[in-house]
Amino acid sequence: MLRSHRVEDVRAAEAALAATLPDGELMRRASRGLADALGHVAAGEVVLMLIGPGNNGGDALYAAAHLLDRGVRVDLCLLDPGTVHADGLATALGAGARVVEEPTDQRHCLDAVFGIGARPGLTGRAADWAEWIARARPHTIAVDVPSGVDVDGATVPGAHVRADATITFGTYKNALLVAPASGAAGWNGTSIAELVDIGLGPFLPAASVEAIEPSDSWLLDDLFDWLRSPTSHKYARGVVGIAAGSEQYAGAAHLCVAGAQAGLAGMVRFVGSDELGRRIVDRAPEVVVGRGRVQAWVVGPGGGDDGAGQLSMALEDDVPVLVDASGLQHLPGSFDVPALLTPHAGELAQMLDTDRASVEAEPLAHASRAAERWGATVLLKGARTLVVTPGRPTRVNLTGSPWLGTAGSGDVLAGLAGSLMAAGADPHDAGSLAAFLHGAASVRANPGGPVTASAVAAALPGTVAAFHDGLLDDVRDWRH
Repeated sequence: MLRSHRVEDVRAAEAALAATLPDGELMRRASRGLADALGHVAAGEVVLMLIGPGNNGGDALYAAAHLLDRGVRVDLCLLDPGTVHADGLATALGAGARVVEEPTDQRHCLDAVFGIGARPGLTGRAADWAEWIARARPHTIAVDVPSGVDVDGATVPGAHVRADATITFGTYKNALLVAPASGAAGWNGTSIAELVDIGLGPFLPAASVEAIEPSDSWLLDDLFDWLRSPTSHKYARGVVGIAAGSEQYAGAAHLCVAGAQAGLAGMVRFVGSDELGRRIVDRAPEVVVGRGRVQAWVVGPGGGDDGAGQLSMALEDDVPVLVDASGLQHLPGSFDVPALLTPHAGELAQMLDTDRASVEAEPLAHASRAAERWGATVLLKGARTLVVTPGRPTRVNLTGSPWLGTAGSGDVLAGLAGSLMAAGADPHDAGSLAAFLHGAASVRANPGGPVTASAVAAALPGTVAAFHDGLLDDVRDWRH
């Protein structure tokens, strides 16, 4: 898994590591890694370094000496000469860097204005530099994080640098994984951000945010014991109940069932009107219609006016429940069973009595608030879907494509997540695995092009198999 940490944890880990090293070694490691990451800049080219105060600027200044040694020219813009890292500046100038007053026509830019300890939002000269980057579009690499973003909250509350790539040290930071700040971090062709190992790992606590990777196939075996059993049967794999769809939204029932059948549960039960039940069985004869024992419920996709009744029925069974769409309008004050709530931004805004723009500006904060409010896991759907459970690292999903924002895709996701819950996963693991596989299936269904929810559901079984066998191709979402 990719893991990110909060600023205070990074600072504590850096201090603990530095205490074991010779003086200045930590900065030497960072600057060397930064210079190596700029290996694509050819000798004779000019790199403009925007230098702020403290160690972030110091890392860049020492890296400048490495670049100059291999023939790259370096221009330095100093935010405040009185607060610049003095030894780093002397080293850069001694190696041949020159100080310039303002950016001009440089084609390469290094953003070393502010690091992880700065307040979000840029003002004054730093804001002018960010505006120059946006206008002139030099190829810009951010040092550790793009200057101006909210590092822990992953928001962009003011002027900030929008980089083409980010080189980060020791561990990822929330702003590099979670939207909307992740959109400022760029992409360098190989990873979300290039991570330079400076030896921080042994000193870091539990992560703040995690992201499932294609190499994390061990999750399936760890979560589902029956996968390792030579004798398994449908009841060992669990039965998922689907209370979805209505006369107005019959398609939601079909798509939710399709998502559930693509998951790991051994059987799907459907509860709905007689007519809708017949139509479901016509399309999916494996489905059993009618009440019966289940290990988890999915409630609400396309439920129309019957969302309250569907949720009330499901809660009577005292098993884990996933609540989506119309069911979210009828939530109890708290849950006595494990619960997974799956709103999009508009639905979460309604749940929290706020507006959609506020949720989209601060998705991590709002999803966390809802998770605490209901004592449940909240899966907030979006370009970077979040899965938040009180007391556990948040998970962010990095798979998918912009084409996944299509009618019915959420119904498939709900069915898949419910199936994983019925098969034995808790809401946190079920939600994050479902989001990961759902996004991956959208890429596999039609790489780089439009998909339908039905096509995503059809691609899911093969996607699950490829993930389990460690053969899943890189299916990350590189939207910004």
